[in-house]
Amino acid sequence: MGLKLAPVKLGWERRDNATYLRSGHALESHPETLGALLRSAAERAPERTFLAERAGDGLREVSYGEALSAAEGIGALLAEDDRGAVLVLSGNSVDHALLMLGSFLAGTAVAPVSVAYSTLSRDLGKLRHIVEKLRPGRVFVERREPFERALASDALRDLEVITGDELRSAMSRPVSEALRQREAKVTGDTTAKVLFTSGSTGTPKGVVNTHRMLTANQQMIAQLWPFLEAEPPVLVDWLPWSHTFGGNHNFNLVLRHAGTLLIDEGKPRPDLLSATLRNLKALPPTLYFNVPAGYSALVPQLERDRELREAFFSRLRVLFYAAAALPEDLWRRLSRLAEQSGNGELFMTTAWGSTETSPLATSAHFPLERAGNIGVPAPGVELKLVPQGDKLEVRVKGPSVMSGYLGERELSEAAFDEEGYYRIGDAVRLVDAEHPERGLLFDGRVAEDFKLSTGTWVSVGALRTGLLAATSPALQDIVLAGHDGEFIGVLAWLNAAGCAPIVGGELPVAELVNHPALLDHVRRGVEEWNADHPGSSTRIERLVFLTQPPDIDAGEITDKGYVNQRATLDARAAEVERLLGSSPETGVMVFG
Repeated sequence: MGLKLAPVKLGWERRDNATYLRSGHALESHPETLGALLRSAAERAPERTFLAERAGDGLREVSYGEALSAAEGIGALLAEDDRGAVLVLSGNSVDHALLMLGSFLAGTAVAPVSVAYSTLSRDLGKLRHIVEKLRPGRVFVERREPFERALASDALRDLEVITGDELRSAMSRPVSEALRQREAKVTGDTTAKVLFTSGSTGTPKGVVNTHRMLTANQQMIAQLWPFLEAEPPVLVDWLPWSHTFGGNHNFNLVLRHAGTLLIDEGKPRPDLLSATLRNLKALPPTLYFNVPAGYSALVPQLERDRELREAFFSRLRVLFYAAAALPEDLWRRLSRLAEQSGNGELFMTTAWGSTETSPLATSAHFPLERAGNIGVPAPGVELKLVPQGDKLEVRVKGPSVMSGYLGERELSEAAFDEEGYYRIGDAVRLVDAEHPERGLLFDGRVAEDFKLSTGTWVSVGALRTGLLAATSPALQDIVLAGHDGEFIGVLAWLNAAGCAPIVGGELPVAELVNHPALLDHVRRGVEEWNADHPGSSTRIERLVFLTQPPDIDAGEITDKGYVNQRATLDARAAEVERLLGSSPETGVMVFG
């Protein structure tokens, strides 16, 4: 493979009906503040490009030396007129990044929230809830125009608004005594960020991320991927900073190793994907991070565009997925594409965690043959595996685990068990019960699984990934229905790009749902799945296509592409009734 990776070291024991796993690598000493990471990177590589973004036909680039100077100016503004936390409504940008860095220096908490909460939401309900909990003193928007409705709302109208132009004016401020004093008081326990969970399990909760949580997490990665010390990473990344994957894992990884981040204005959507493809050709990454929905959109483009494929894989060292299970079919197609591009030694891997764990808790820092293995605990992390029915619930303890949710005492207490392990709500399986060092397999969300009327449990996570692979590349995502019923039904969204080679060109979803070739492809895929998985807990009896995309107001989806099974079923009760009704209606596929 050629990459220098840490060897697997694992300690484990079984007691009191639970299995305990801990990394055999002790967490080494490290800087405790993000400001210290910025100053270290600026000292080591002052001229190296840190941040870049599209600006007209060119790029706006900021070096580490320039970033430190700008952050000090912004930090001076925040320190001299302390108004508390800064709420960020805008998406990823160089200015957004510099505001975060300035906040880190000044010891001011920054809270980036999903852009959709203030631009797509009809009632601004989630944004109002966030403001009530956070009580910010300032709000940042790159430009006022997209956010006028939110800024005029009763929740935000009394806050000081900082625009991109105003922020850039602050960047030239000299380092003040107020900033020096504030920065000297920043410790590992100082709040760096408050990240609000996307509401995939209910109302957004504010996760307090301290400086130590975030720097400890980067130290874990540095110990597991020691090659980064000699190879500063180059990333092209769209993942939103309102989520921990893009905002903590990826952004801080670049900062920790004095790498380069091209902020990708694209997204895995038909109207924005072209921007991502252009950026990947312009600056091929050395590490690439994405969610399964992103790979689902990207893979068909890599398969059809040789120039893109050769550029993308030209210097790629690591291909990484997280945030949801990757269908095995996508893993195989990515492996095949890498081999076709002469990059057969590409390290394809994943990790596992959550906003509450900053985010990495496990890492697969060893070669994998297939998707699903989330690795072993990271340095300093301990896992507790507790039987729950026929599942193993996994719980987490470590220096990067939060102490609680902002202003939510009861929720915070309920989030931890009697031994102080965080109840993350996920299930895992051991690859080999006698050799835990071989890793853990993600086994879905404990709360998503359901029983049929026979009492048989349906494992939603495994069934979802299996069915997506069986019908590949036609489906974007699915939701499984049948709670307390006699059979399993599927609500499915189509992948327009994936359907194109099946039907002979790209068509609107409204036409795809009735296209004979597409219907035949999906039917064959499901019937083959059923033949291989005939049991009631895996067999699919019915399927209906959804033509309306997931609704963020209803909590059906996050902006990183995670589809909430329960919220979708609740919001689409009419479609569920149509799917599961005693007499299937027109448009419902029935499998014999």
